[in-house]
Amino acid sequence: MEFSAEMIAGLLGGSIVGDKNATVHTVSSIEGGKKGALTYLSNPKYEQYIYTTEASIVLVGNDFEPKQEVAATLIKLPDVGAAVLKLLEMYNAMKPQKKGISKMASISEKATVAEDCYVGDFTVIEAGAVIEAGAKIYPQVYVGDGVKIGAGTTLYPGVKIYEGCRVGANCIIHAGAVIGADGFGFLPKPDGTFDKIPQLGNVIIEDNVEIGANTCIDRAKTDSTIIRKGVKLDNLIQIGHNVEVGENTVSSAQTGIAGSSKVGQNCFLGGQVGIADHVTIGNRVMIGSQSGLDKYVPDGETRLGSPALPGMTFHRSFAVFKNLPDLQKRVAALEKEIKK
Repeated sequence: MEFSAEMIAGLLGGSIVGDKNATVHTVSSIEGGKKGALTYLSNPKYEQYIYTTEASIVLVGNDFEPKQEVAATLIKLPDVGAAVLKLLEMYNAMKPQKKGISKMASISEKATVAEDCYVGDFTVIEAGAVIEAGAKIYPQVYVGDGVKIGAGTTLYPGVKIYEGCRVGANCIIHAGAVIGADGFGFLPKPDGTFDKIPQLGNVIIEDNVEIGANTCIDRAKTDSTIIRKGVKLDNLIQIGHNVEVGENTVSSAQTGIAGSSKVGQNCFLGGQVGIADHVTIGNRVMIGSQSGLDKYVPDGETRLGSPALPGMTFHRSFAVFKNLPDLQKRVAALEKEIKK
């Protein structure tokens, strides 16, 4: 479908600078924009591209004043970020929706699948599983015995959900994620071998959670591993058994949280964060990328580095650390003078 600048401005409540009849049929980045594309400028450091982009329409802030000629039609808005989000949501909603239950899916007679669900080819849904209204189960998904999938939830290709796990409403689980595999539990024996500790619990994922591709969330040894509502997990994250992640916490890729640790609400974990077992992280905690934590962190704190330190302590320590080569030379020179 094509949209004119006039239509977009009317929808978003913006004002047009340029050709109101300019049309677009796709979206792009400002640096990669081509004719027929809609793009946006929300970060001033990308302003240089607005003068060279081939995009037909660019969304800009009300306060934007070009320093040279702009070929594209501009739509001025009070909040570019909010406007872009609204358009992307509309564009996504207009895409064709998957429907129907594939004849090549294997669905147990003892499973319950709502009539308006989508179930793709070669999906397996075991006995006692419940798939609620509006769920979308893409090809090659495995849903184990007694699993419950909430209304409106989407499981992308290759997701595996082991027996007894619970996934809430309006969740998104991306391709290759594994929910409910055994926690890493082994008991050392005197002869140096190990006995496997049975993992008898499950995983509970509450509503409005998004889980990235190839992320693994282990089932609890007993009770449940819990991902609270609104949590957003990036790709390639490992969450150990009996972990609890609090509401609306966000984690970037390659984070690892060891067994029985608790992460509070509204926390932010940067990429490659490592949290040791049995550690408690408070609410509203910010953890920088590649930080390693093995101790309790109170509410509202920031941690950086490995082992992680409070924000200002880390910066002061790093200021000293980066000067160590020069300090070493100065000490060596002083020692030489003392010997003389």
